[in-house]
Amino acid sequence: MISTGRSVSSAGTAPVRAELALGGRRLSYLDFGGPGRPLLALHGHFSEGRTFSHLARELAPQWRVIAPDQRGHGDSGRPAGFSREGYIADAIAVLDRLGLASAVVLGHSLGGVNAYQLASQHPQRVSALVVEDIGAVVNDDLSFCLAWPHRAPSRDALVKRLGDSARYLTDALREYEDGWGLAFHPEDMVTSHSQVVGDHWADWLATDCPALLIHGIRSDTLDAEHAQAMASRRPDTRLIQLNTGHTVHETDPAGFTAAVREFLSSL
Repeated sequence: MISTGRSVSSAGTAPVRAELALGGRRLSYLDFGGPGRPLLALHGHFSEGRTFSHLARELAPQWRVIAPDQRGHGDSGRPAGFSREGYIADAIAVLDRLGLASAVVLGHSLGGVNAYQLASQHPQRVSALVVEDIGAVVNDDLSFCLAWPHRAPSRDALVKRLGDSARYLTDALREYEDGWGLAFHPEDMVTSHSQVVGDHWADWLATDCPALLIHGIRSDTLDAEHAQAMASRRPDTRLIQLNTGHTVHETDPAGFTAAVREFLSSL
């Protein structure tokens, strides 16, 4: 493990950025540290681990949040592929490196599917689940991101060219030698999402560890009927609905944190 010691937080819990070398590929993650119980937090497409910085600060010291930049995102390297098995193997590698026999696993969107598939395939490693606004069936499309610019001469120019999408991509803006761009390749996101699309009811129903499903009632990814079905069909599953869109943890950080904290306190 290579630890840079680089902090990304100026107050509260200051995470340490570290990385694993997996077959010549870098897998970067933030470890918020502390004495608390472990919580592995998996972000969605276009995002990265630091999207959970607010949650980590609010849950400390009772909970130690570990937030990877999943393959092809943020500071992690670009992989040869974006298979379901690959994402799960990456999560297991982080747990193994940190010597964690099990953890609560939280995931948003892509990360939510990764979380419940991790539980399905390795139930002994997942003590509880928090799934943010993703269904047991995924059938949406990310091809819109292919229109995003590869490079722009300045940050302001990049934001202007991204248009309305820029507000969702603040953490992903990077300066490179040849200009400003995103911390991922849009074509990789489309490839990755094509592996997520499908019917995953078997994975969602495979385990009965405690679970919290958080639904943004204005989401265009998960509708209320599907969320209710997920909660009613799986044992020991709570449903919380908040007045947000798809990115609940960013749109309503206080409500999201309160729901997660209440759930965790019941474990």
